[in-house]
Amino acid sequence: MQLIADEKILFESPYPEDVFCYTPSLCRGFGGRILAGFDLGGPGTARLEGVRSDSGDYESGNQFRILLSDDDGVSWRESSTRLPMLHVMLFRAGNALYALGQSGRLVISRSCDNGESWSEVSVLDSDHMWHQSAGRIDFRNGNVYAVYEQRIPNAPWPGVSPVLMSAREEADLREPANWRFSEPFRAEALFAEQGIRHFFADGTVGVLETNVIRIYDPNHLYYDPEDRTVLLLMRAETGLGNVGAVLKGIDLPDGTLRIEPLRTPRGEKLFLLPFPGGQIKFHLDYDPVSQLYWMISSPKLDGFRAPGAPWFEACGERRRLELLCSRNGLEFRSVGVVAEGEGKLDSRHYASLLFDGDDLLVFARSGDERARNLHDGNLLTLHRVKNFRTLA
Repeated sequence: MQLIADEKILFESPYPEDVFCYTPSLCRGFGGRILAGFDLGGPGTARLEGVRSDSGDYESGNQFRILLSDDDGVSWRESSTRLPMLHVMLFRAGNALYALGQSGRLVISRSCDNGESWSEVSVLDSDHMWHQSAGRIDFRNGNVYAVYEQRIPNAPWPGVSPVLMSAREEADLREPANWRFSEPFRAEALFAEQGIRHFFADGTVGVLETNVIRIYDPNHLYYDPEDRTVLLLMRAETGLGNVGAVLKGIDLPDGTLRIEPLRTPRGEKLFLLPFPGGQIKFHLDYDPVSQLYWMISSPKLDGFRAPGAPWFEACGERRRLELLCSRNGLEFRSVGVVAEGEGKLDSRHYASLLFDGDDLLVFARSGDERARNLHDGNLLTLHRVKNFRTLA
């Protein structure tokens, strides 16, 4: 079903041939303000005014920008600060707003004036290389829980290990001492243990781009009455479409964090799941009004394209955004298509969502006929799904 979703272009690349639009992130500020963040990457970013990351998609680095709206998304203006980071998650904690991202190192910036200006980036870890996208962050009992991913040295793509991190919401999150980190979870070992290999002979299995969710239903198989458990839903690189992965994160009584496999009632490890759009970045959140999990993703429509088939067809999931919902956070069903590109270069993918009263906002990496390809788009678009709860 095609939904009626308004579309607004929030940003166009000034140089579509070599400056690309990446990592959309949405955040609710104070007083009803909406923030929309994104980074610009590509070999042409050296021409951009302002700072750029030390490490990025290309040698010239990436630049993170933030747009602000005080009229419910009708008009937008740019924050006064541009940040040298990419793969940013925008969020609100305590009396401040934060941008958690990477510049090779794990870095963070804070705004104490509702997003108007931002601090210089503070380094949370410089001993590893990091990676992520704008995944869901969990807030519970005064804590914030997120996952960022350490790059595995010399490993082929995706080559990352998820790390669960947590801090008190009221703390200054720019201080490394205020964060707790789990050990990185080497998911490739779990693939090997379960005898799972990449569908294509030259591919490497792995997980990436994690969302953190919590189970609130006492009748759910994975409900934790002690409220110390989160589920980590992540993109699974297997060579097949519509397969995702799940792990378990635990905040232990001694204050340490741990990631471990989820287990079935028989005690066997549950890792890969049938998951619409699990082969590419997805974003979800829990809505306490409908008591449902809502997800924006790009289900693969044809996972068996032969090698050498036209790339836009083989990677067609980058052209289509679907809205899905779930009662249990692990099994999703589609309620309709939010956006779908019509031309070969018209992408709509890698989106983030935000509840906005009775509506749902979707912020997407997009492109038109000027884009270099479906991956390297030249637009960022905002889509509004009105009265989204009625779709369930």
